[in-house]
Amino acid sequence: MPARSTTSVATKPQDEKITINVGYVDLGQIDLLVQEGFYANRSDLIRTAIRNQLTTHAEVVKQSVARKTLVLGIQHFSADDLRAVKAAGQTLQIRVLGLASIANEVTPELALSAIDSVVVLGALHASPAVKAALASRIR
Repeated sequence: MPARSTTSVATKPQDEKITINVGYVDLGQIDLLVQEGFYANRSDLIRTAIRNQLTTHAEVVKQSVARKTLVLGIQHFSADDLRAVKAAGQTLQIRVLGLASIANEVTPELALSAIDSVVVLGALHASPAVKAALASRIR
């Protein structure tokens, strides 16, 4: 019988939802562009507009990331990662532009002992208990 592959496929994290208020005239213009076929839907236009602005300001973002020593992208912290930091007698200063995630198996006690501070420009995914425990350390 052939051996089964145990290769795991990394899945893309869910996108974050945001809510914005748009004036009626702007909304009408958005709907007109969608109706005329320039965009598939309102979200498509808004995502495109956001990407265009981020492209326009890409150099500023790059310089700020370097200056603030932020990790750009997705950074995940497992319980093993945090235990290793703790065993080394160190603590983490999590600084991420994008998504920082702390594994669900991380207890509030482990998080408190291994994480000194959290700065996330984007989204922080962690259990409600871990977020509550780290609340005073999240900036």
